[in-house]
Amino acid sequence: MDNNTSVVSATPEIIPFIGNLSTRNLTLLSIAAAVVFSLALTLLTKAKSNSRGNSVLFVGPPDAGKTAILSSLAYNEALPSHTSLQTNSAHVVLSPSKTLRVVDVPGHPRIRDQFRQHLRGAKAIVFVVDASTVSRNAPDVAEHLHHVLHAMTSLPPSQPMPQILILAHKTDLVKTGASSSSVTEVAITRVRTILERELEKRRSSQTGGIGVESMGAESEAELGGLECSGTAGDSFKFSDWEGGDVDFVGTWIKVGEMKDGEKDGGEDGLRGLKDWLEQLPH
Repeated sequence: MDNNTSVVSATPEIIPFIGNLSTRNLTLLSIAAAVVFSLALTLLTKAKSNSRGNSVLFVGPPDAGKTAILSSLAYNEALPSHTSLQTNSAHVVLSPSKTLRVVDVPGHPRIRDQFRQHLRGAKAIVFVVDASTVSRNAPDVAEHLHHVLHAMTSLPPSQPMPQILILAHKTDLVKTGASSSSVTEVAITRVRTILERELEKRRSSQTGGIGVESMGAESEAELGGLECSGTAGDSFKFSDWEGGDVDFVGTWIKVGEMKDGEKDGGEDGLRGLKDWLEQLPH
């Protein structure tokens, strides 16, 4: 090779792709990218929503009848039961197009907080109350419900709020006296009135700095969930609860086998509950 000849290593020129695009094409590309991103975000959000499944949580005090209700819904037979110490679940077929997974969370004070483990996968919560004994157990029942309401209102904004139903169960054991109202109406009114009164006591205790017994690790001073949209100073009312609508239904079931010749008149004591479950969104 000639000493006077120099070898130059040429580096190929890279022309940016975007540089070849006109302003109009760049605008169209940006719009297309935005549409694709929005579609992907919508699909992701829908997938997260669907990932919640079809779970309905049955929570509430011990001996309220949660397990008997579950067995009646799932197997069409209300089996005698005792206080559960473990979570039960079953798939309940309400119609050919409607099947829900129902989770029965024990009401024992030491383990009833387990409902939190299933809360993110729940589309609804059914708080079961024994309408015939609620007046005797009012403080404990209200404490349990307070923790449920607090957990619901503490969910992140991206998590859809589960619907909630307060079930006044065992209405067949409620004495109506001389009232002209139906047993179911009396039971629902009793449960609603007692729980509103007890929840107002808990809210007032927090405001006044008076401690009340806690069922969980959180101190009572940290518990929220009882905020209402009414005028300041008004008592707690479910109709004013800022967490959403609170529904009430009265139910009863006959546990165990009927005696010879005994009839139930063809009535379905869980009809109100079934109707409420059927209206839940898919």
